[in-house]
Amino acid sequence: MAAGRRKRRRRNYRKRLLICLLVQILALTAFGCALGWNRGVSSFAADIAGKFSSPVIADLDLSGIWSTYAVLMDERSGKVISQVSGEERMYPASMTKVMTVLVAAEQAEKNAIAAAENENTEIDRQAVIENKLNEVVTITREATDYSYVHDCSTTGFLDGEQVPLRDVFNGTILPSGGESAYQLAVYTAGSMEAFVDMMNQKAAELGIGQTTHFANPVGIYDENNYSTAYDMAVIMQAAMQDDICKTVLSNHTYSTAATPQHPENLNISNLFLRRIEDRMTSGEVIGAKTGFVNQSGNCAVSYEKAASGKTYICVTAGASSGWHCIDNHVYLYNTYGK
Repeated sequence: MAAGRRKRRRRNYRKRLLICLLVQILALTAFGCALGWNRGVSSFAADIAGKFSSPVIADLDLSGIWSTYAVLMDERSGKVISQVSGEERMYPASMTKVMTVLVAAEQAEKNAIAAAENENTEIDRQAVIENKLNEVVTITREATDYSYVHDCSTTGFLDGEQVPLRDVFNGTILPSGGESAYQLAVYTAGSMEAFVDMMNQKAAELGIGQTTHFANPVGIYDENNYSTAYDMAVIMQAAMQDDICKTVLSNHTYSTAATPQHPENLNISNLFLRRIEDRMTSGEVIGAKTGFVNQSGNCAVSYEKAASGKTYICVTAGASSGWHCIDNHVYLYNTYGK
């Protein structure tokens, strides 16, 4: 009798244990399903939201480029056609100067128009701006020293040289002159620090203030001078809509005004534009700015008008040479920018 009771108790115990295990398994299964469903809903919602809030982006065929970062944008719509690491932080090097000339150009145009309006004269906007660009700027020792100390590329301006404002704009872009960019900043805002604040305000205005920040107008490496390939495309898009910027970014060559220091002018070039024109199989690259610091590799932002009439902006960074950078832009325009 006692042995029989013990057997029944063991069987009952096993049944209860089995039931408990089954309940736990069912509970865990239900929890997993609920969690998976929630994640699925969240993912689905994110996908739907993304289709309305973000440009459609396709990954690039990496076999055709030698850059770590790349973006190709439809200039008119702002739609990103293809990209690789396009929204990851990188250091823009002298591509920074596109923002420098954009901020300086908009301020110069604003000041020129305001001055003309104060004189109560009928305004010819183009003539007013042309007159502003003829305004004389004195290159300071502070500007040339800044360029020298930071081992920048230079336009060739000397301490005390007096040059037209348009020469300072062209000197900032074509040879990527550090003294020109510095002087343009000080001319515009009174100090480099105040100008950098204007650059960051402009970034916020363009909607990229959370992912782009500037620490200097030259592009010298600084942890706080960063951007993304996508953001640089946005900046270039805005710059090519400004008359002064578009002209400067599109000049293949330029001769500065004669001065006592340079009686035979300074002849400066945008080497990227001069080199890429022989490699394009269709379309034309109209404007560009290159850059290089060790932390960014060779980089560039350019603007192309395709044979179809469409316009595109390409940004690449992280190439191992200037020629690789050029070839990257040629490949992206010829492959994706039809």
